[in-house]
Amino acid sequence: MLKILKNLKESILLVAAIIILLCVQAAADLNLPDFTSKIVNIGIQQGEIEYAVPSVIRKAQLDNLLYFTNEDENEDEKIMNSYELMEKTEDNLEDYPELKNQELYELKNIPKGEKENLEEIMAKPLMIIYQLEDEEMQKTIKDQMYSGVNQDNSNISFTNIMDVIKNIPDEQRDKMLESVNDKINSMSNSILEQAAIEEIKSEYKAIGIDLDKIQNNYIFMTGLQMLGVALISMTSAVTIMFLSSRVAAKLGKTLREKIFKKVLSFSTAEFNQFSTASLITRSTNDVQQIQQLLTMLFRVVVYAPIIGIGGILRVVRTSTTSMAWVIALAVFSIIAIVIVLFIVAMPKFKKMQTLIDRLNLVTREILTGLPVIRAFNTQKREEKRFDEANTNLMKNSIFVNKAMSLMMPAMMFIMQGVMILIIWVGGHSVDQGIMQVGDMMAFLQYTMQIVMSFLMISIISIMLPRASVSANRINEVLETEPHIKDKTEDKQVKFDENKKGLIEFKNVSFRYPDADTEILEDIDFTAEPGKTTAIIGSTGSGKSTLVNLIPRFYDVTGGELLVDGVNIKDVAQKDLRSRIGFVPQKGVLFSGTIESNIKYGKENINDEEMKKAASIAQATEFIDKKEEGYNSPIAQGGNNVSGGQKQRLSIARALAIDPEIYVFDDSFSALDLKTDRALRDALNTQTHNKTVIIVAQRISTIMNADQIIVLEEGKIVGKGTHEELLKNCETYKQIALSQLSEEELNQKEVK
Repeated sequence: MLKILKNLKESILLVAAIIILLCVQAAADLNLPDFTSKIVNIGIQQGEIEYAVPSVIRKAQLDNLLYFTNEDENEDEKIMNSYELMEKTEDNLEDYPELKNQELYELKNIPKGEKENLEEIMAKPLMIIYQLEDEEMQKTIKDQMYSGVNQDNSNISFTNIMDVIKNIPDEQRDKMLESVNDKINSMSNSILEQAAIEEIKSEYKAIGIDLDKIQNNYIFMTGLQMLGVALISMTSAVTIMFLSSRVAAKLGKTLREKIFKKVLSFSTAEFNQFSTASLITRSTNDVQQIQQLLTMLFRVVVYAPIIGIGGILRVVRTSTTSMAWVIALAVFSIIAIVIVLFIVAMPKFKKMQTLIDRLNLVTREILTGLPVIRAFNTQKREEKRFDEANTNLMKNSIFVNKAMSLMMPAMMFIMQGVMILIIWVGGHSVDQGIMQVGDMMAFLQYTMQIVMSFLMISIISIMLPRASVSANRINEVLETEPHIKDKTEDKQVKFDENKKGLIEFKNVSFRYPDADTEILEDIDFTAEPGKTTAIIGSTGSGKSTLVNLIPRFYDVTGGELLVDGVNIKDVAQKDLRSRIGFVPQKGVLFSGTIESNIKYGKENINDEEMKKAASIAQATEFIDKKEEGYNSPIAQGGNNVSGGQKQRLSIARALAIDPEIYVFDDSFSALDLKTDRALRDALNTQTHNKTVIIVAQRISTIMNADQIIVLEEGKIVGKGTHEELLKNCETYKQIALSQLSEEELNQKEVK
């Protein structure tokens, strides 16, 4: 897989942009729960008061606070240093009406850390004052003050509890406040802070501050900030998907180009290693699997770890760890499901691409061989063969889809179960004062983010096996080294122009890769310019194999094959093949027009040269009858023309490039005798200074050749002219007599 991803270097800037945007999105998403917590805890519950530190306080109330700071001079000093006397400006008098009646102190602009330290000092004194203002607590204090005094306590009244406490003896005061301290010490920090904030609210009301207004402003501003962060996250997510799709599409394009270029460099040996159907699947379906994986891969490699690790760190830092086990339980459950799916589904994922290969192979064979299937009435058999391949793929796909369909409900069940568990446990913690509602909601959001990050990893882990198989199949093609390779440019030699068109076989032998026996053995002959060399022999004697060695479709395994006086292994394949007009045994046409097929071998062929080539190939006979002439369409594979027409167009294509060597591999087999004769006569005028090699089964086609090579079981058993071979080559004579009478053979040319 990593080898495939190396092809991303062309999109390195886009990849870098995606990674940066993923980090931005992750940071934004991790901040969203904090805003939820602030809105609930500070905005709704605490009325905008974030710390148990009043921003404005009456002088009398500040004196009361200092009274309860355990007589610690350092603490008193810290408090006093943090406040300053408020000036009676017009704005201040409007915002704080009580300023008209008494002095107010306002909190200085101090750092967050100092504010937190100040909160630790002031929370308990604020809580004591809050408790003392409680009617029930005041009744308890009254009972303690007048215990032993014979009078009705209910009739005792006093205007200010603080004045009473300050004026009674220390011993009595300490005894009186003991119950207050006991109650406060039994409280959690959360409840202590909440009670202190309630006291601050009371202080603000006394000063005349509009609590509803500041609460609404805080919620509105925090909501706007949250919306801004959410918009950043959304914009990043959309941009990431857009860029990821571009990167994935570009990688797909690059892979298809590389596969195509590699396949073009393959010799026939490599094509035998990979079936055509498999190569098509590898360059389409396999590449598509990589593209789909890559679209999500960035999120899993970058985003999921940031969200997972960041969420855990935030939970540990900002929330109580008493519910950390819930996250651990959720993660463990997800990993367990993924492991089970891996064990069950992995073999099926690996098998998927092979089954697609098989289906493509069967489909291609059936569509290509449709006339034969109809001719032999084997439609039912082929339908059964296709149905078997199709059913196997269907069963495998159903199994994989079932596994995937089971995974998602299981994951959703875990997520919903975790939510219920957090609400259940968190509700008890809120009830006990251990946690605030906003913290519980933030914990819930962080947990969902952590679970979602592992969910993404689990989804990619399901896609990864199939994509990994596809990557291996693509690498298999890309890493396959062609058996036939050009030498480096500095080691290549130039053709000898003095031997232009000369072909020399010097004791050539050939065997197919992994074959035990030689297909061709000790082949030795020379084909000269201006002469026609014909090759004949029984089926399987090696005729086509021999001529396929000339354009280097195969490499000789023994001896030497020289073209223009140079060993063909020492020149570039492109240069070699540019000198050869090769007409294969099976005529191959490309979708387009008659014109595009004739001009296929050379871009700068003009219409006059095209028509001349068509005329020599005897193709004008049927081209002129077509309504659109040379612009007549040719279907894929040339299925809309006959076999003879296909051969004539293939011959015209080779003639149009005007090469120095012509190789016709049984290219006249579909022509009638009259067309065959006319074509050979026309060829003689075109190829008087060219080297012509003809493979043929008809004696009438080759009997006028300057040299005839007779092959039998891969060896030359006869070499010479028609007359010479009739006299001294029994194999040739038998072939000839099987086609023509002795009287016809003795003629110089069959009329």
